Amino acid sequence: MPDQSTSLFPSSAATRGGVSIELDGVTKTYPGQSTHAVENFSMKIHPGELIMLVGPSGCGKTTTMKMVNRIIEPTSGSIRIDGEDILSLSPDELRRHIGYVIQQIGLFPHMTIAENVATVPRLLKWSKQRIAARVEELLETVQLDPAVFADRYPRQLSGGQQQRAGVARALAADPPVMLMDEPFGATDPITREKLQSEFLRLQAEIGKTIIFVTHDFDEAVRLGDRIAVLSERSRIEQFDTPGAILAAPANDYVASFIGSGAALKRLALLPVGAAALAPVDGAPGRPTIRTTASLRDALDLLVVTGADAVVVADDQGRHLGRLRHADISAALAGPSRHRGTA
Repeated sequence: MPDQSTSLFPSSAATRGGVSIELDGVTKTYPGQSTHAVENFSMKIHPGELIMLVGPSGCGKTTTMKMVNRIIEPTSGSIRIDGEDILSLSPDELRRHIGYVIQQIGLFPHMTIAENVATVPRLLKWSKQRIAARVEELLETVQLDPAVFADRYPRQLSGGQQQRAGVARALAADPPVMLMDEPFGATDPITREKLQSEFLRLQAEIGKTIIFVTHDFDEAVRLGDRIAVLSERSRIEQFDTPGAILAAPANDYVASFIGSGAALKRLALLPVGAAALAPVDGAPGRPTIRTTASLRDALDLLVVTGADAVVVADDQGRHLGRLRHADISAALAGPSRHRGTA
C-alpha cells in the first residue's frame, strides 16, 4: 500500500523528514475587532528545523501556529508548505498531514492508548497490520512499553506518560510538519526536563519541521534551532539561533526576555569540545567529565568540587586534556557557533 502520510508534500516522501514552511504577510483580524490578532507576520522555516515562538500571553503565538493547519483561517497573506499554498488544500486533508500536540494533551478518554495513537492512520485507511506495527513502533519510540501501556486508558497514565502518548499520536502517520502548543507546560519541573530531553532525542531521529510555541525562554534555548521572540500582534523582535540571541539581543525587549544569566545559558549550548584543552599534567584527584557534556556542566563541576581543573575524557575513558576556568571563559568569548552560539 502506498504511503499516504506524505502524499500532499512530495519532497518529504523522498527525504522522510521535514518540509519548508513560509508565512508571507500573514494577518488575522477577528470580526468586530479593530486590532489585528496577528499583523503582517512573515517567516521562512527550513526543512527539519525546530522553530520556537516565544512571547508574552496575547502576542499571537498560538493564533499564528493554528493558521498553519487552518484551525484558524488567515484574513490575508499566504502560507506555503513545501511550496504549496495551504488554502488550495482541503482543511481536513491538510490536518491529517500535520501532527498537532497541545498542552492539554487531548487524548480521547474512552479510547485506549493504542486506539488513540491509531486515530489518523485509521482515517487514512491503513491496514490493521500496518496500524498495529506503527502503534507498537511509536510507543517504543516514546518509551512507553506497548505490552504495558497499549491497552491502558489515558486516566491510568501519569501526566508525563500522557504527554508522550500525545506525541506518539501526532507522529502516527509520519507527518512532515508538527505543531506543538506548550506541550510540556502543565508538567512539574522534573517531568518537564525529562520530556524535553526525550523530545530532543526523538527529533534527532525523525528530523521533522516543527513549530513549537512556548512562553518559557529557557525551554526555547534548550530545544530550538532558531527562536522567534515575539511582541504584540506577533511582531518579530528577533529571529535567530539561541546562541546568537543570547550573545547579542536585538533590543531591550529581547534582553528582558533573556533575563539574568545569559552567559550561563550560552555555556549550556556549548559542548566541552568547544574549548581548547590544556595538556593533562598528571595531577591526582581531579574530577572527570565526558566530551559530550556542556561547558555549563564543566563549570558546575569545578564550582562544586573546588578543583582547579576537570579532566576531559572520551567515551572510552581516554584522557584528552584538562579544562580550567580560564579555558571556559575563552570558549565563551570565542567565535564558536555551536547551535548558533556567537
